[in-house]
Amino acid sequence: MSVFMGEVIGTMILIVFGGGVVAGGNLKKAFSNGGGWIVVTIAWGLAVAMGVFAVGSISGAHLNPAVTIALAITGDFPWNQVGPYILAQMIGAFLGACIVYLHYLPHWGATKDPGAKLAVFSTGPAIPHTFSNILSELIGTFMLVLGLLFIGANSFTEGLNPIAVGLLIVVIGMSLGGTTGYAINPARDLGPRIAHFVLPIAGKGTSNFEYAWIPVIGPILGGSLAAVIYTYLFKGIVLSSFWIVLGINAIVLMLAFFMTKGESKSISKKVA
Repeated sequence: MSVFMGEVIGTMILIVFGGGVVAGGNLKKAFSNGGGWIVVTIAWGLAVAMGVFAVGSISGAHLNPAVTIALAITGDFPWNQVGPYILAQMIGAFLGACIVYLHYLPHWGATKDPGAKLAVFSTGPAIPHTFSNILSELIGTFMLVLGLLFIGANSFTEGLNPIAVGLLIVVIGMSLGGTTGYAINPARDLGPRIAHFVLPIAGKGTSNFEYAWIPVIGPILGGSLAAVIYTYLFKGIVLSSFWIVLGINAIVLMLAFFMTKGESKSISKKVA
């Protein structure tokens, strides 16, 4: 198998299990309806672990553009492979979402809430607040990439690394995921969101592309920041991209802050 197909299949497995648990919890007449947040976070952790088990020896099982970019920044992955990896991850995420749709085919019509259907495919904020939402995705992905680098720096009994990665996803979901649904992965959110847009889902409503940039930009910022911070603090190396990454993070957060102030003023005027 090629590394490209490895990333496609690994990301597809991730979304089949991850999107599948949300579908089971959200869609009416499923036996698992109402399973709750704990079920979702554990299943997403196992979904990641299964994806890593499947293709870790083939492609390294990035399964996440933020991880791919972070590893390229640290010098552990070639930049000329970043584009193909991200394309493979997007394709895999789209295909995984299509499989979830087909698996739960009669349940879409039985579910009236379009928001519950969209949540099967993509994330959304508990409280819409641009600055806080992008900061949540940034922090969550920062901890993800930092945790992956910690795991990579230690020796495990052969075959246990995917379990450690899965547990990392679980703890991020339980502790940090309640604000935005912890996309922490641009492909995981955007690929299925596109699938939601194109699939003939009964009563699906909007795909909320207005929010879609946050679970793309936030994770890339957080993963990049984790890469340069880890390399500096734990290896004593200041990467050439160190100040560039810090600067971009600061600029985007500043813009998000002013966007949020504008949103607040607009809401206040409407209320008045």
